[in-house]
Amino acid sequence: MRTADITRTTKETDIRLSLTLDGTGKAKIDTGCGFMDHMLTLFASHGRFDLNVSCSGDTKVDYHHTTEDLGIALGTAFKEALGDKKGIARYGFTVLPMDEALILTAIDFSGRAALNYDVPVPAEKVGDFDTELAEEFWHAFVRTAECSLHFIELAGCNSHHIIEGSFKSAARSIRTAVSFDAAYAGEIPSTKGSL
Repeated sequence: MRTADITRTTKETDIRLSLTLDGTGKAKIDTGCGFMDHMLTLFASHGRFDLNVSCSGDTKVDYHHTTEDLGIALGTAFKEALGDKKGIARYGFTVLPMDEALILTAIDFSGRAALNYDVPVPAEKVGDFDTELAEEFWHAFVRTAECSLHFIELAGCNSHHIIEGSFKSAARSIRTAVSFDAAYAGEIPSTKGSL
């Protein structure tokens, strides 16, 4: 079973996270930030990952440290759960509509960290969440998951829909990439022999 249990404790946050890649989309999320609870819950559902997250952070300052450290913890969990990556599809892409928003994502679990985040969000806040933090989350995720991840907003004007569509699209792309590909059974999907 491809699972990971992550504990991350700093002076700014205390995170406990468990991930099962081959799950059913069950989620129990308590980050101290309602918007991130919503994003991670739908991420788990659309990726069919079982995800439990508990986070206490310095939210009296803002949600920056909480959001970034959640990305670090989730990326670390994916790296750990994937192990040597034998037999995975490696790549995944999705074009996902969320009402008027249309978001393209593509991922490569290449062992190299790169983020292209072309997602203009018109509002500075959704509720009390600074919308620029969505990009911070994904930067942290790709650094620790060691993947290349691209986001392109093809359409959209509602900030909530744009960010939600991005999380849903990413979840579905990641689900494809981490799934097993019979053509690579027992093999690492790279001509280098490692990822």
